[in-house]
Amino acid sequence: MLLRSFALSAMLAATAAPALASSALAQKHQCLACHTADKKLVGPAYQEVAKKYAGQKDAEAKLVESIRKGGQGKWGPVPMPPQPGPSDDELKAIAKWVLGGAK
Repeated sequence: MLLRSFALSAMLAATAAPALASSALAQKHQCLACHTADKKLVGPAYQEVAKKYAGQKDAEAKLVESIRKGGQGKWGPVPMPPQPGPSDDELKAIAKWVLGGAK
């Protein structure tokens, strides 16, 4: 019984960790200064980004490049500056989190 409880706790922790890690990464890299999960701030809400990319096979790669290189015009006139700080793995984690609606 104790072994099953431990295994269940480990599985729950493993599934919660990416979301927490990505939220923490977004905060660490100041993404939350311009974005929120559910409403436009300076940039689009992450939920709107997730809707725009929904169903695209290469959505994660596109979003990673968009974060890394920055851009302008996809969401209005305010440019998003390039984000060279996050590692490739961090960018992928952030992109997955955003594409999941930042939940």
